[in-house]
Amino acid sequence: MVLIAALSFGIVGVCQKTTDSQLKLWYNKPAKNWNEALPLGNGRLGAMVFGNPVNEHIQLNENTLYTGSPNRNDNPLAKEALPKVRQLIFDGKFKEALDMVNETMITKTSHGAAYQTVGDLHLNFSGTNDYTNFYRELDIEKAITTTTFTANGVEYQREAFTSFPDQVLVVRLTASKSGCISFTSTLSRPAHVSIFSEGNNVLKMSGVSSDHETVKGKVAFQAHMKIVPEGGSLVATDTSLVLTNANSALIYISMATNFVNYNDLSADANKRASEYLAKAEKKSYKQLLADHIAFYQNYFNRVSLNLGATDSIKNPTDVRIDQFSKGNDPALAALYFQFGRYLLISSSQPGQQPANLQGLWGDQLYAAWDSKYTININTEMNYWPAEPTSLPEMHEPLIQMIKELSVAGQKTAADMYGAKGWMAHHNTDIWRICGPVDGAYWGMWPMGGVWLSQHLWEKFAFNGDVDYLRSVYPIMKGAAEFCLSFLTPEPDHGWLVMAPSVSPENSPAHHPESSISAGTTMDNQLVFDLLTKTIEAAKLLNTDTDFISKLEKTIEKLPPMQIGQYGQLQEWMYDWDNPEDKHRHVSHLYGLFPSNQISPYRNPELFEAAKTTLIQRGDPSTGWSMNWKINLWARLLDGNHAYKLMCEQIKLVGVKRPDGKSFQEGGGTYPNMFDAHPPFQIDGNFGFTSGLTEMLVQSHDGAIHILPALPDNWQMGSVKGIRARGGFEIEELEWKDGQVTKLKIKSTLGGNCRIRSYSELKTGGKTKLVAADKENNNPFYQLVEGKKPLISEKAKSSQLNLKTSFLFDIPTKPGQEIVLIQK
Repeated sequence: MVLIAALSFGIVGVCQKTTDSQLKLWYNKPAKNWNEALPLGNGRLGAMVFGNPVNEHIQLNENTLYTGSPNRNDNPLAKEALPKVRQLIFDGKFKEALDMVNETMITKTSHGAAYQTVGDLHLNFSGTNDYTNFYRELDIEKAITTTTFTANGVEYQREAFTSFPDQVLVVRLTASKSGCISFTSTLSRPAHVSIFSEGNNVLKMSGVSSDHETVKGKVAFQAHMKIVPEGGSLVATDTSLVLTNANSALIYISMATNFVNYNDLSADANKRASEYLAKAEKKSYKQLLADHIAFYQNYFNRVSLNLGATDSIKNPTDVRIDQFSKGNDPALAALYFQFGRYLLISSSQPGQQPANLQGLWGDQLYAAWDSKYTININTEMNYWPAEPTSLPEMHEPLIQMIKELSVAGQKTAADMYGAKGWMAHHNTDIWRICGPVDGAYWGMWPMGGVWLSQHLWEKFAFNGDVDYLRSVYPIMKGAAEFCLSFLTPEPDHGWLVMAPSVSPENSPAHHPESSISAGTTMDNQLVFDLLTKTIEAAKLLNTDTDFISKLEKTIEKLPPMQIGQYGQLQEWMYDWDNPEDKHRHVSHLYGLFPSNQISPYRNPELFEAAKTTLIQRGDPSTGWSMNWKINLWARLLDGNHAYKLMCEQIKLVGVKRPDGKSFQEGGGTYPNMFDAHPPFQIDGNFGFTSGLTEMLVQSHDGAIHILPALPDNWQMGSVKGIRARGGFEIEELEWKDGQVTKLKIKSTLGGNCRIRSYSELKTGGKTKLVAADKENNNPFYQLVEGKKPLISEKAKSSQLNLKTSFLFDIPTKPGQEIVLIQK
């Protein structure tokens, strides 16, 4: 266990408990559109609550409702074409290679299923038209929405939550006077469905998912609504339930599909929905709510963050978003961080599907990019906060999807490329397709499985669980076997490269008409990471000696990272970069983040080149790209630049300007705090949470780096609960005037705890503290020092001006807590 702890350092962040108002999104008007509605989710069910006093609207989702049905989309022509395509690339005929890939490798069947809405719940009220004192909120500390208002002297309250333990959406309507609740309830969907009532208090909607491209829609679904009133009269029509003069009402919405797994649609949707409903209605509302909150807070309360507060906290959330870049509202940055954790808990529960491009939420039948899984950055970004912000259970749906892809992707590897192991391209869906989609320019990227497999090791780096590592090692090995099979020598240097491939989703100035290339920097970094981590896993498990030898010999033949003529980290194997290229993808900076191949302390030349690349690529971007750059600037140890991009991210869009004539468009944040790419993509929210974490604690570079990129705006604060690689938890971190004042770390595995800090620290107890004057005495560096980078002569020297940091080594035992304070 000591070795494991030394091999995998990690970080955890929490703060002193914030006030109640700091964990709420609140507004003084109803939502006018979907991007103003408030999201609820329990990993399986999603709901968007509009909060309209007169015509309440709640949009509904179930996370297995996709178009189509089990299918494969491999192109068998690829195997014969592969050597021809490679020869075209090596001959410099990149456009011809692109055309051949489009003809022989891109799928001719399905480009992936589309995530679909279940439909909508409508509650049309009488007696509430002239309302005042309106207020609605999403309490992310309890995962519940509340709407209150006054009409005709009556105070109304509506609460809603998607119960985690009881698997239903619950809506409770109350009023300050008896007999004042009257409404007509209906269900609808923007596609054909059957709607019918059962008795006087149940309304059902059933349907089947849509056909898409060549694949027949076969996902059967049901939505059941049951109303339990107190007083009044409840009657049913063919397609609605009508409640008159009730004192209160409790509404249950249960949803289910026939989905069992990506190969099986044999479940009974009606039976499932009925059973969820029957179980839930046995509990009182008080018990339903208490069980829901207790389940949710078991995750959410692990981390707290306090960055301070200003008078801005008194304003509605949309006003705060609009004013964030114009002033200082550190509490909103903290809320944005916690909102990302809320969304991950709500959209990625064990046993369910991973968070897709919009997490769990979507009001369309065919959303942008089908709202499926884009695995050349977006899906991975969704899970960057999982381990460090103490939500490892939320990582499990992604791990399960990787396991399923490792099965489906074996046939793709064999049939398309004659390769061993398993692979996936840049997109997949609920049916776990692995073939290339959308066209050669974007889709001819064979590295999806390689990137996803990094998450298998990343989870181990935080938990040190050898049994877990043993369970995922075959998947890592399979992805590595694909790399060994697919790598091919390039003619100029004899390096082993992935070909054909792309640098997602960009093309070089050398041949802008074609993205097709070989040995792109990101591919080389991904292969290096996977092979290195697979070697470490095999050694820890004491297995596959011969395979380790193969991997080690292969690593020696991979192309090194190179610095080009403009001082940039080259994106391609050749010096083809254009310093005016402002493309949203910065794929070749994967080595800086989320990987750890580029360090200011180990290879400052590459570190400086990565910074040059990011400056050349520019700040302007949106959504996931903006938030990736926040993480990158944090890794570049520049908190002020990371904060500058946070101000660009927290910028209100999607609402009318003060002149009332036009809408603020572009990237930023919608009133409901959803990320605007645009349209909404949840990866931006998760990327922000990850980026803020990286500004406070980093653990990738052989040490737990405390406050590595703290911006000037956050001179005082505290965080509790952040996790660090190596099985370490930051139980308390407090700072004042930008300097650490208290640090309390718990070691769950034991082993050496190395700490890097810009503040000089001393022990607050009997802990043994040893000055760490040797940079490379930690075995964790075995993961990042496997090859020497190739540095061009003109960019060999480094001009880095790093802040002075202090290193401390503290031997720990499992369960030991260490406390450091300012010296």
